[in-house]
Amino acid sequence: MAKKNPHTNPENFRDALATVKEDGKRNWVYPKKVSGIFYRYRTYLSWLLLAILFTGPFIQVDGRPWLLFNIFERKFIIFGAVFWPQDTHLLIFLLLIFMVFIILFTVIFGRVWCGWACPQTLFMEMVFRKIEYTIEGDANRQRTLNEGPWSVEKIVKKGVKLLVFAIISLLIGHLVMAYLIGVDQVKEIVSQQPTQNMAGFVGLLAFSGIFMFVFTWFREQACLVVCPYGRLQGVLLDDNSINVMYDYVRGEPRGPLRKSQAEISPKGDCVDCSLCVQVCPTGIDIRNGIQMECVNCTACIDACDEVMLKVDRPKGLIRYASENSIQKGVQKLMTTRVKAYSLVLIVLILGFVSLIATREDLEATVTRFPGMTYQMRDNGTVSNLYQITLINKTFQEQSVNLQSLSEDVSVELVGTSNLVLQPQSKVEGRFFLVKNQTKVSVPQEKVNLSLIHEGEEIDQINTSFMAPVAKKQ
Repeated sequence: MAKKNPHTNPENFRDALATVKEDGKRNWVYPKKVSGIFYRYRTYLSWLLLAILFTGPFIQVDGRPWLLFNIFERKFIIFGAVFWPQDTHLLIFLLLIFMVFIILFTVIFGRVWCGWACPQTLFMEMVFRKIEYTIEGDANRQRTLNEGPWSVEKIVKKGVKLLVFAIISLLIGHLVMAYLIGVDQVKEIVSQQPTQNMAGFVGLLAFSGIFMFVFTWFREQACLVVCPYGRLQGVLLDDNSINVMYDYVRGEPRGPLRKSQAEISPKGDCVDCSLCVQVCPTGIDIRNGIQMECVNCTACIDACDEVMLKVDRPKGLIRYASENSIQKGVQKLMTTRVKAYSLVLIVLILGFVSLIATREDLEATVTRFPGMTYQMRDNGTVSNLYQITLINKTFQEQSVNLQSLSEDVSVELVGTSNLVLQPQSKVEGRFFLVKNQTKVSVPQEKVNLSLIHEGEEIDQINTSFMAPVAKKQ
């Protein structure tokens, strides 16, 4: 018969955050340096992911960035494909696919994303934390240094650490700006005086300051307070979800290891060394069960496995497992929920692929020029001024012309006879619709326009033409 999960005093640990003291002040977390197979694999993966992250803005395909998220110009380039505001429905599909994938991934594997691939964890644990260990030492030395009086040693160590943190924060700030506006524009901002591009300069400082604040002071609070993912997993996880879990069936009752313990009372494998708590970057006790604060970083697994080896007991007292696998020894991944989410994900992906396949290469939007109605001309005609926005989604230069399909209405392009679009670009132009005033029978009529490319019609655009009705003779 499976043992009941012995959560230690649930009224105690669930009513307070591990990072908050009883008086409401912050309880600073000093995680002990950890080593082990999971930490080693996480380190290798972090090197790969950080390399991808830092090289992403520099990767170009045919002279275009591979990734660009220009929210200012509403232009997004994802894996070399450009998405404009007219492709909002495609971006919505991408967002839905991403969200459903995250939900499906969480239902099966819990919060493993947070511990292995989240940029917050990568930078905090694999960059800033390692620097802190190098300069200030392990957890106990950091605590002693922070609580001790100011001295030359403390000033030097804190100064060097903050200087290194500031440099890295500046690099991350520039990296984010490169993803938002492109590498070339970032180079231009950096090479100019701040007064020549104040908006870009302020943006770089703002992003760098935010990252400096997060990784120097805010730290784990970003996961506990700001990030909604920890709260989201509370409604997604079930007894079959795989998480970093403590095997209470095998570990309880816990107690320190003594030579005479077998003669006193039988005990579980947990020797109550508290190393799993000391290495936790969010300061929780994994033995209390699944908690919102747990980011599945596996530090407690490595620490516990090391202790188990020392006391000659099997590893895996803390491991990746589900509630059912611990209680009943049964692990089931393909549940009804997993199948349902998988089906929804497949449908969304198929829908997205079909939309991409049927997406038009050239798109045009026509709007009446703001603040103007109609203009009477000396030759007896009346004209309306319009603005046309053309988007070329192909990788070739395109030349298009605009013709009227409505009788007695002609098109006059302003400044050119046709519109030339560079690859993956947007062009705005102006044109007049002109009609003989004597042939105007209604004050507002619909006009059909045809967009011509290489002698073929590629799109039809509807607009309206306003003019005073001609007086009857």
